[in-house]
Amino acid sequence: MQVSVKIPTRKEIEPLGVYVPGKPIEEVKREFGLTDIIKLASNENPYGCSELATQAVVRGMEKCALYPEGTAPELAAKLSARLGVAPEYFIIGNGSDEIIRLLTRSYIAAGDEAVMADVTFSRYETNVLIEGGVPVTVPLIDGVHDLAGMLKAISSRTKMIFVCNPNNPTGTIVGRSELLAFIEQVPRHIMLVIDEAYYEYVSDPDYLQTVPLLASHPNLVILRTFSKIYGLAALRAGYGMMQPSIVQELIKVKEPFNSNRMAQAAASASLDDPAFAADCARRNEAARTNLVAELKQLGLSCYPSHANFLMVKLDRSGDDVFQSLLAQGVVVRAGSLLGYPDTIRVSIGTEQDNQVFIEALRTILGPGGQSA
Repeated sequence: MQVSVKIPTRKEIEPLGVYVPGKPIEEVKREFGLTDIIKLASNENPYGCSELATQAVVRGMEKCALYPEGTAPELAAKLSARLGVAPEYFIIGNGSDEIIRLLTRSYIAAGDEAVMADVTFSRYETNVLIEGGVPVTVPLIDGVHDLAGMLKAISSRTKMIFVCNPNNPTGTIVGRSELLAFIEQVPRHIMLVIDEAYYEYVSDPDYLQTVPLLASHPNLVILRTFSKIYGLAALRAGYGMMQPSIVQELIKVKEPFNSNRMAQAAASASLDDPAFAADCARRNEAARTNLVAELKQLGLSCYPSHANFLMVKLDRSGDDVFQSLLAQGVVVRAGSLLGYPDTIRVSIGTEQDNQVFIEALRTILGPGGQSA
């Protein structure tokens, strides 16, 4: 006779939900009996990755029986040369979301507060809660971080602040002068984490270049990833830039071989092909402009995105539209999962993918579009 025993978890874990990613293509095929699926749910690069990265992975497989270097020094050195920051300022992660986890594991204790936007990347809040910290959320203003409100939210218990720029899920940025003033006003004893996962897609001249501020702002942490414009989402490679003393604290709590050999090799090779990333950024901007125009013809609007996705505003349930699109083989993200129940978030795909999405949406909304 089998006896069921419930072993109690930590109290911090009990209220947490499970992260819900964009539906995988394989799951949608099984669920709806479809063969042709377009996935526009996870902000992936529709153009894949650099051929140099592919070649590097193949070569790396020749040594797959050997553990990789634990701190990815070759990749750190290449990033250093590219960005003009000393190698000891870098930490390589299993995606930049691992570095978020390392930061909260190292610096958030029970009762500590972390200020962040409402709504923004959900893993900030989750990782703060796991450590027993208290997320303090400040509502967005028209989809943009309310930096003034975030400054007001600082208390004697504030240990960390997160700014996602461009913000996920709205795609918005905060202006150069506004963000610079914010950085200057955040007390130096509070860690300021600026997540720039979509940095390479931004072409707006009003976007603040944060890297030069590292030397003069010891509390500043900058996060970036190879999952988006470099097309390495499956390999999980990201990096953080911060004071070497912070890097050393994170190394204490990271797994010994958190970044695998193939991820390190592919990320390093991607940096040798800047033309690939530049071309992806150019194609994304053109496709984003066209997609916004197509949505406008359907009576729909979006937050002004500077990333590779759009948050589309609806006059009906985003969940209903999400399900209707799924039935037509188009996978997007339901806004209810992202804090905006009357929206969907759609990744910007190829020209053909975007057109299939628009036609499916037109079918759902009817001849009159949003007003139908």
